[in-house]
Amino acid sequence: MRRREFITLVSGAAVAWPLAARAQQSERMRRIGVLMGVANDSEAQDRLVAFRQALERLGWTENVNVRFDYRWAPKGPEEARTFTKELIDLKPDLIFVQSTPMTVAAKEVVAGSIPIVFVQVSDPVVAKLVETLAKPGGNLTGFTNFEPSMGGKWLELIKSIAPNVTRVAYLFNPATSPAFFRQSVESAAPILSLKAVAAEVGSPSDIDLAIQTFALEPNGGLLVMPDVFATVNRQQIFGLAARYRIPTLYTFRFYAVEGGLMSYGIDITDMFRQSAVYVDRVLRGANPGDLPVQVPTKYELIINLRTAKALGITVPEMLLARADEVIE
Repeated sequence: MRRREFITLVSGAAVAWPLAARAQQSERMRRIGVLMGVANDSEAQDRLVAFRQALERLGWTENVNVRFDYRWAPKGPEEARTFTKELIDLKPDLIFVQSTPMTVAAKEVVAGSIPIVFVQVSDPVVAKLVETLAKPGGNLTGFTNFEPSMGGKWLELIKSIAPNVTRVAYLFNPATSPAFFRQSVESAAPILSLKAVAAEVGSPSDIDLAIQTFALEPNGGLLVMPDVFATVNRQQIFGLAARYRIPTLYTFRFYAVEGGLMSYGIDITDMFRQSAVYVDRVLRGANPGDLPVQVPTKYELIINLRTAKALGITVPEMLLARADEVIE
């Protein structure tokens, strides 16, 4: 099993409590509110399984000394705010939340009264969730997934695998995808002699129309932005990319494993597993504002050669040499 590497901004911040400390459980049942994207997605369920298993190894067993209350908010921040209010009414000891838009929405509702541990937040300082990464302050801390400047790296990889590409459509749902990445894509495109084309979508039919329209002109590539909406609709995107023979880069490993051409990012399931350490510490009395936000220091490039062959793409040897994993 791969393990992602995270920067420890304060010595020992990401290290689990000693075994003796884990054994000292309170008799009171603890309650964790969980705010996620879409429930009927296998990836989301796998991440939660990894999260619960990691907590159990730290001494927290479901329905023995901890209870989970789940809410799923696929429609965006407004729905997230509504469900956060429901979770607050259940009097949780902590709220565990996924993604930038949902964390921002949860913070607005919680207003400092309940600890929040987040995952998959892109830039918590810019989003005004924490004061600094090293010293978050307030009642939030957690794990980031990308630097906002990643857009340039994604475009560079598309150009590397398909040198004839002159246009790149970046696919996103404005309700669920952070704006930081879109800005970095727009800034980086001219440097790489690319034209960035915004493909804004909000429904499966929008995805069909956006990719079909983009494919009318030649030499196009597709960048699927970090977005819970894209995750849920990934099989549709795979099919359209194959139909129109568009070289496509995705931002998380599971996309390439499931049939996407290429991905560059982190293993989110492993991030959920690691986040259990912070949840454990907060449940034992740590102040979230004193726990530094953890940022990944390693990203993985995954290339699916089966998909490349189906698209008629010969992957350059230099790019294959850079890949952390090649699916054949």
